[in-house]
Amino acid sequence: MIDKTFPLIDLHRHLDGSVRLETILDLGRKHDLPLPAWTVEALRPHVQITQPRPGVMAFIDKFKWVVGGLADYDACRRIAYENVEDAFREGIDYIELRFSPWFMSEPHQLDPEGVVEAVVEGIGQARGNFDVLVNLIGIISRTYGTETAWKELAALLTKRDDLVGLDLAGDEANFSGELFVDHIRKGREAGWAITIHAGEERGPASIWQALNDLEADRIGHGISASQDPDLMDHLAEQRVGLEINLTSNLQTTVVPDLISHPLRQFLSRGILATINTDDPGISGIDLPHEYNVAAPAAGLTQKEISQAQRNALEVAFLSPQEKQALLKKPRKKE
Repeated sequence: MIDKTFPLIDLHRHLDGSVRLETILDLGRKHDLPLPAWTVEALRPHVQITQPRPGVMAFIDKFKWVVGGLADYDACRRIAYENVEDAFREGIDYIELRFSPWFMSEPHQLDPEGVVEAVVEGIGQARGNFDVLVNLIGIISRTYGTETAWKELAALLTKRDDLVGLDLAGDEANFSGELFVDHIRKGREAGWAITIHAGEERGPASIWQALNDLEADRIGHGISASQDPDLMDHLAEQRVGLEINLTSNLQTTVVPDLISHPLRQFLSRGILATINTDDPGISGIDLPHEYNVAAPAAGLTQKEISQAQRNALEVAFLSPQEKQALLKKPRKKE
């Protein structure tokens, strides 16, 4: 269960994977889009995962109707705003929202720079209306290859000061991190922290590469680290955060069931593993569900759940002053 005495934090949530079904329908009507259904419940199985589907790319296929609604920059601005509102409603104190401007721009051939600007504006508007601390992480989507990655990075750099981090996401199985060393280096030179999707579809070598060559501050998923005791020791010793997404890992069949998930093993080894949502609009969950339902189903005790929650503050892309302010923020106690 959520520790109500401590900040509730989500470090790994894809903004474009957290869109309301009602918003997809509204955008569909507004832009005369060919949606497969026109009520929330009829649309749900087309957007949300109802049964585990092998592989990350099968999971990403569900995004068709989500990003398909992003027909203009107002739509991008809207979903950014609603992401913050939804986080506030979930009781989240701090959230890092990540997004791929190329992925969001592709269906309707928008300018990726315009997408970045719209997202930044939407987040800025929401910050003024909801009591939740928000930071943005830009994504380079490796799925499009190295040349497009440079263009995506250039779009993100137009709002350099509005982002705190850079992520490498997408098709890990077919696009190794070795291809993107120079891209990530440029992001670090821009002053961004680095988080890398690794060890989800590939083995421990992918995580080692993210740490050694890409100099990752955190690892997204990192499930295959459980196969390498030396890697687990390294993660613990170097205080590298792991962004764990329980339901997502089950739905992509990275784990066969929640009780087999290595999160508890990571915590017992002293690794700074955290609990996050990944793509809650696709998974049909929210952060309280991950803490109150998925984590106990994965065998975590209350002490372990609280530790994961505390780990999130330690590895958040925040200054020490911002972390102290979060700790002092008034919150309800049960």
